[in-house]
Amino acid sequence: MAHITYFFATISPFTYLAGTRMEVVAQKHGATVEYRPMDLMAVFGRTGGVPPGDRHISRIEMRSQELQREANKLHMPMNFKPAFFPVNMAPSSYAFISAGRHGDGDLGALAHGFTRAVWEEEKDISQLDVITDCLKSAGFDPHLADKDMIGSAEQYAKNTEDAIAAGVFGSPFYITDTDQRLWGQDRIEDLDLVLSGIL
Repeated sequence: MAHITYFFATISPFTYLAGTRMEVVAQKHGATVEYRPMDLMAVFGRTGGVPPGDRHISRIEMRSQELQREANKLHMPMNFKPAFFPVNMAPSSYAFISAGRHGDGDLGALAHGFTRAVWEEEKDISQLDVITDCLKSAGFDPHLADKDMIGSAEQYAKNTEDAIAAGVFGSPFYITDTDQRLWGQDRIEDLDLVLSGIL
């Protein structure tokens, strides 16, 4: 059975634009998915990346144009200067890890719910009420938001270390069981082709 290890950040705009298309591809191929929320800023800092606000103006302008083009192409509403970005992604990541360990809802919907809250709904995903709303919307018990916080924090740190060790440097990032690495929501079609054996 095919397997996808999915490293992502709950505040990433490109993860938002991925929607749940990766899950559709996984279902098509009967692939299992391991969701690994990570500290994207730490990953940037240790893999040669720079946080968006600290980049050269040419990169900032290009990123802005790219986000607008991709949102338009995908017909996804998006606030390009959201009220709560950047924001501490740890609380939502801890809740996601807890949901994955103790819940039975839809993890793909939860990942998209967190990013949609930032980039479409102008919400602060570091706040408990926003986190619990996202959990409920994805079919999880909202009390999972603060269940086993220490264990979730430890797993979040491990996810970040594992991401760096696996060659991850951005979000979303997909790694297949044949170690094919695909970075970005615009590589989901390639993921489909890899799992089909075409690439």
